[in-house]
Amino acid sequence: MTLPALTLKKVFDNFKHVRSVVRHKHVWSKDNVVKSPYEDVNIPEMTIVDYVWRDLEKWPTKTAVHCGVTNRSYSYEQMYKQSRTLATNLIKKFKVRSDDVIGIMSPNIPEYPIVTFGVLAAGGIVTTFNPVYTEYEVQRQIEISDVKIMIAFENCVPVVNKALKLAKKNIPVISIKVEKPLPENTVSLMELIEDPHVDFDILKSVRRKPNDVAIMPYSSGTTGLPKGVELTNRNLVANCEQQTTDVRQYNYTTETHQDVVLAVLPLFHSYGLTIVMLNKMAAGLKLLTLPKFQPDSFLGALKIHRSNILYVAPPMVLFLGSSSQITPEHFASVRLVTSGAAPLPPADVEKMMSKAQGRKFGIVQGYGMTEAAPLVTLSPLDCDDYETVGHAIPNVELRVVDDKMNNLGPGQVGELLIKGPNIMKGYRNNPEANTEVFVDSGWYRSGDIANIDECGLVYITDRLKELIKVKGYQVPPAELENVLKEHPSIHDAAVIGVPDASTGERPKAFVVTVPGSNVKDHEIVEFVEKRVAPYKKITEIEFVDSIPKSVSGKILRRLLQ
Repeated sequence: MTLPALTLKKVFDNFKHVRSVVRHKHVWSKDNVVKSPYEDVNIPEMTIVDYVWRDLEKWPTKTAVHCGVTNRSYSYEQMYKQSRTLATNLIKKFKVRSDDVIGIMSPNIPEYPIVTFGVLAAGGIVTTFNPVYTEYEVQRQIEISDVKIMIAFENCVPVVNKALKLAKKNIPVISIKVEKPLPENTVSLMELIEDPHVDFDILKSVRRKPNDVAIMPYSSGTTGLPKGVELTNRNLVANCEQQTTDVRQYNYTTETHQDVVLAVLPLFHSYGLTIVMLNKMAAGLKLLTLPKFQPDSFLGALKIHRSNILYVAPPMVLFLGSSSQITPEHFASVRLVTSGAAPLPPADVEKMMSKAQGRKFGIVQGYGMTEAAPLVTLSPLDCDDYETVGHAIPNVELRVVDDKMNNLGPGQVGELLIKGPNIMKGYRNNPEANTEVFVDSGWYRSGDIANIDECGLVYITDRLKELIKVKGYQVPPAELENVLKEHPSIHDAAVIGVPDASTGERPKAFVVTVPGSNVKDHEIVEFVEKRVAPYKKITEIEFVDSIPKSVSGKILRRLLQ
């Protein structure tokens, strides 16, 4: 049976019905645990790679991924075959075994899913790297993840080689380069995925289970340096399946219809990886990839490729509402805009809607984190309250607690705790951090301050965690403090986030210099800039006599604020 596409009117009518049901359904238990207002879903007992390909026969010839810059594209059947070809060669030529960690360092390109699914099909664990990382950041992740192979976009290869030299590691580097010549001392990905002489029978020896770790992105958790987040197949399948019920945002793919999703959010991040790539490819949608957010390519993609669903972070909403280049034509095919990663200012929403000049489309805000694979809550499509991040998605339970872990009631403010099948297995090789974030038999401490109203709508009001959010990206102060202390003229340092009109927040450093030093602030800025990704760089230095600390030695950032 062919399922009908959701027209805009049907989408709104459906969500109005759902919201009406939600309003009248009691989501609070007697002990003040908030349950999802939506029906629970059954989680298929399979790996994430099997989940993505399970309906392949319904759309084999439809486009899976199309590059919005080069127009390079792959159909679903091409992507399936090439990912399996890569998996076969990883096992045969590189001796990849189950649970071997393989790094991917690349911007959003059509080959990204091929590499991801190829590694998973070979039994490996994918760890994703930000393509703008410096060699120092790459070195650290390679070392703590014990990476066996790096698969990198050609422009990232020099950084990877420098990182491997720093780490004193000699591992294979596979270059994602469409045309020759290859970077020196690398293997061609294209040769590995286009190899016509492979025997797929070798893949029968791969045995992966739902509770095995599949993807390991990095997050800073509630505090401290980045940690490897172990997301199992079940975590990822669950979060994809949780998005297919009453909270579904896409039209079904049929013989005559295929939604187009603009994939500009980075696929190395859990937001882009699960919500944009895994969930939408499992439903047969077309991904339109952009390597990064650039106004010209972004606007060209909207106008030429007619995207139906936009997944964005607040800075993109700001751009869509303020740029003089934006016209109603850019919104001509847009049916839904979903924002996440940071709070969405209502004023920016109003400005964006004014640019559409009366054309109606849904605006949804979601909340999540890498540790939740990542989606936790989603607002109803017809919700015009942009302060809320919506209701818990299916199978998710929430608690708001005080500092003694007592449950609080409707409207009371405390730390948000989360439970569900999408919550990570834990931080890799970090029992201390796991003890800190998991309490009361599996409840995850989000580190976010929230309140939940009587209808189950969640409002995030602040953060317990010390992370700085720059354009939606996590910047851990501890990481920058460690870099600062490597400078020979710096005795002590502390970093906080300060408000910024364009990025949301930006890092500011307080520095105590070594006696007799005359180091200048611009020298410190340049020192840090060489060692961290651009969004982490410090632009403001304040010299102080001492850093305020507690008796136990923790930095009292609230005093610096």
